Amino acid sequence: MTVDVTMTQAATTHKTPARTARKGEADGARTAAAPAAPRGDAAVRRAELAAFLRSRRERITPEQVGLPRGARRRTPGLRREEVAHLSAVGVTWYTWLEQARDIHVSPQVLDAVARALLLDRAERSHLFALAGSADPLPNTECTGVSPALREILDQLAPFPAVVQNSRFDILAYNCTYGQLMCDLDALPEEDRNCMWLAFTHPEWRASMVDLDATVRIMAAKFRASMAEHVAEPTWKALVARLTEASPEFREIWARHEVVRPVSAVKVFRHPRVGTLQLTATNLWAGPNPGPKVLAYTPMDEMSRERLAELEKIALAKA
Repeated sequence: MTVDVTMTQAATTHKTPARTARKGEADGARTAAAPAAPRGDAAVRRAELAAFLRSRRERITPEQVGLPRGARRRTPGLRREEVAHLSAVGVTWYTWLEQARDIHVSPQVLDAVARALLLDRAERSHLFALAGSADPLPNTECTGVSPALREILDQLAPFPAVVQNSRFDILAYNCTYGQLMCDLDALPEEDRNCMWLAFTHPEWRASMVDLDATVRIMAAKFRASMAEHVAEPTWKALVARLTEASPEFREIWARHEVVRPVSAVKVFRHPRVGTLQLTATNLWAGPNPGPKVLAYTPMDEMSRERLAELEKIALAKA
């Protein structure tokens, strides 16, 4: 795949010779002029785009995208050349993009980069907005939840199971999880976030027997995870949305509590099958932190029977 890349001609002053850039391998080995010095809104946008791409690249491990780690890896996450390879674009061109160079990039290439970096829907939208480009596939989700992982979720039923990222976004789930705390299928995808639901959704909140303790622990886990993402727009946007919608969240968030994720017994109150006592287990889809499979197994025979009833309800609805 070749990509045409155009560079902005460097600004020159009266009687000053224009400087020419070295010949670059911009997906077609084209000779380009050195970019003008960054200025204005466009330069700020390019700098934000560069920082965003670096942060996304550094959070992904080689194992998540099927690449060998190697014995001498020092770079956190993926290398630039690995992202370029996965996106089928030139290494020099991708490097220029992370250097905030003034280059033009097509929507098709942005789509390839979004897929290579396993961006979720909010991150993908942010990428195209920073690039000033229209997303040709606005409903595309790049979560990295493979068909094989989705099949594993389905095979775990009647045990509820879900794939979450560290921001508590619900990326995929099986039928029993989809009915455990509310009807997830009936919610808009932008609301399928456990933090948002725990603080704002009446049915979700009613399902949690120890609501006060649960939401405090969730907020503390979220703050601990956010330590490595404090400057990222999608994390800040979720905090702002929760702060505006929930006085309870504002009060808890102001405490600055943090905890480490741990497995625990969860007690749910379902309106049709009754109380469920379940053990929550995290199964990391990649090295911690990252997307994880959260599976619930019954603590007792009564909960096991009630999970089977819940599965019947979910399958009848489907």
